[in-house]
Amino acid sequence: MKNVPAPAITRPLMGISFKLISVIFFIMMASLIKAAGDVPVGQVVFFRSFFATLPVVLFLAYSRELRYALHTERPLNHVARGLVGVGGMMLNFYALLRLPLPEAVTLGYAQPILVVVFSAVFLGETIRVFRWSAVALGLVGVVIISWPNLTVFGSGAMTNNEALGTMAALSGALMSAGAALLIRRLVHTERSSTIVLWFSLTSSAVGLMTLPFGWSSLSPSQLFCLVMSGVAGGIGQILMTEAYRYAEASTVAPFEYTSMIFAIIVGYTLFGDVPTVHMLVGGMIVISAGIFIVWREQRLGLERRAAKKASTP
Repeated sequence: MKNVPAPAITRPLMGISFKLISVIFFIMMASLIKAAGDVPVGQVVFFRSFFATLPVVLFLAYSRELRYALHTERPLNHVARGLVGVGGMMLNFYALLRLPLPEAVTLGYAQPILVVVFSAVFLGETIRVFRWSAVALGLVGVVIISWPNLTVFGSGAMTNNEALGTMAALSGALMSAGAALLIRRLVHTERSSTIVLWFSLTSSAVGLMTLPFGWSSLSPSQLFCLVMSGVAGGIGQILMTEAYRYAEASTVAPFEYTSMIFAIIVGYTLFGDVPTVHMLVGGMIVISAGIFIVWREQRLGLERRAAKKASTP
């Protein structure tokens, strides 16, 4: 008998936990891609997507659900999610090639704001002032962290590369926000592993289609970095999908900012990059925004349980 996935439920703190862990794996993925050096975007997308299937297949085999891995009654929804997601991925990688890292990262943080807006408009989620405030506060913290290195924003006229990179980063944030909403809709009827597997196969096919445009010959170290980036990305994708299963998209979105905190930790631990005053101040603001969301969701949970208890005869 076919196993049916559990419906999406509201457990905000569980969703937030999955989101935080997924961010760590995505930081690992980005670090490995960066370490691979100058590799064509389409080639990076293929390796990141194709090898993301490894943890998914292992998880399905362990849970004895491999035979149902691709079973779905919503194939077009999966393809749409895959195309939007891979479009955002390619634009983000392109922005990284065209812009200094701080600018590319900071522009990418438009995504959480867009997720909150789209959640209200398209999903009908109730977005109160508390979530808006947390998103805005987190963005302020990220800008403070990046401010000393924001050369493009303070250099006057942009070059063509910088203008293209800026448009790519903002467009990538827009498409990534759209992908988050599509995931939120899919989790009501689909397994997390099925969503990730469909996405990985769709984006692998798109990446493979760039082969005629020229791929690089990879050294052993580059091959290792790209393969492992796919594995880390696959694990992160599963965890992120689970986050949207347990919490509303607008609740999870602000925790995207914590990637900057983890990036600071990785930079200091592995590369000896000493945090600046801007990093510490901005980091405290980002953490405060996250704590604010957790506190608010916990309070709302207590209120819901109290109301349910009072209404029970």
